[in-house]
Amino acid sequence: QAQLMESGGGSVQAGESLRLSCVVSGFPGSRYCMAWFRQAPGKDREGVAAIDSDGTSRYADSVLGRFTISKDSFEKTLYLQMNNLNADESAMYYCAAYGSRGGCATNEIAYNYWGQGTQVTVSS
Repeated sequence: QAQLMESGGGSVQAGESLRLSCVVSGFPGSRYCMAWFRQAPGKDREGVAAIDSDGTSRYADSVLGRFTISKDSFEKTLYLQMNNLNADESAMYYCAAYGSRGGCATNEIAYNYWGQGTQVTVSS
């Protein structure tokens, strides 16, 4: 049974940075997509960034140029470096994964493994 555990959330001021981590264990397969999603109170969950087993990444337009998704060489830890955070990016951030031989989906429906989330609060 795959397990994903996020860490690194916290409270920062607008314009500051945070780095989120997600440790992945027990994943059934060698090729999969990993992604970060976020959900603010009263809003739908949205995709932030995703990365496939070949290292190809994709980003939501709103974070392009400010956020960077990466993973370690053994694909056991997923990262999200978030720079120049905005107050409206306060949300619960989740990492997610699913087995895939190709590119990563942006729709959360494709992801069948989820972490519990880590809270990011950005003050203006």
